[in-house]
Amino acid sequence: MQPLLNSNDICLQIAGKTILDHVSFQLFPRQILTLIGPNGAGKTSLVRIILGLLKASSGTVAFPRPLRIGYMPQKLHIDATLPLTVGGFLALADRHRKRCRDALERVAISHLYDQPVSGLSGGETQRVLLARALLRKPDLLVLDEPVQGVDVNGQEALYQLITQIRNESGCGILMVSHDLHLVMAATDQVICLNQHICCHGTPEAVSASPAYTELFGVRTALYTHHHDHQHSLHGEVEDCGDHHHG
Repeated sequence: MQPLLNSNDICLQIAGKTILDHVSFQLFPRQILTLIGPNGAGKTSLVRIILGLLKASSGTVAFPRPLRIGYMPQKLHIDATLPLTVGGFLALADRHRKRCRDALERVAISHLYDQPVSGLSGGETQRVLLARALLRKPDLLVLDEPVQGVDVNGQEALYQLITQIRNESGCGILMVSHDLHLVMAATDQVICLNQHICCHGTPEAVSASPAYTELFGVRTALYTHHHDHQHSLHGEVEDCGDHHHG
């Protein structure tokens, strides 16, 4: 199967500080790949490089075929005094009213079309951002902390929705998260990043890796993963021996 993207030996240095150190991976159609790691690990920088918003110091990101990419940022920053409805916000990306309504229906918030953005809950806001990303009918969906500011029940519902979108559309999904338990139950592959790739594989393999335990601790690393499907892509743990970073 041809990958959607190839990240080849990505390095990033800013003001003499190493942000990313020789990061290589592939993402395939219908695959959910999640980047986890501590604050400052370089996750968002890597996403920005993939999106073309930041230039790597060295290395390349290659797309074997032209892709439509949908991007969901961490947060929505809109002045509370701005009279902007949900429909108006989506119209900034696509002025076709029916497509906007369909996108909201797909994320189960069509009833919010005429509601002011400033009055949305955390979970509703994240669903609006997801709907905006889906307007592009993406081949690749990039989600940066998609459950930011959402309560635990809402987080689980959002992850289920993301999996449903993958199943229905066949798109690949690259997701950034700090939520090690809920997100690992909703992903196919995990990359544990701390400037370099500490380990990479299925959730079961990564959670058993010494590198993962060292980063997140024994209590966090105790994890049982359940899926209703088979993993078929690159299930091994890779590069877990060299996990010390100065």
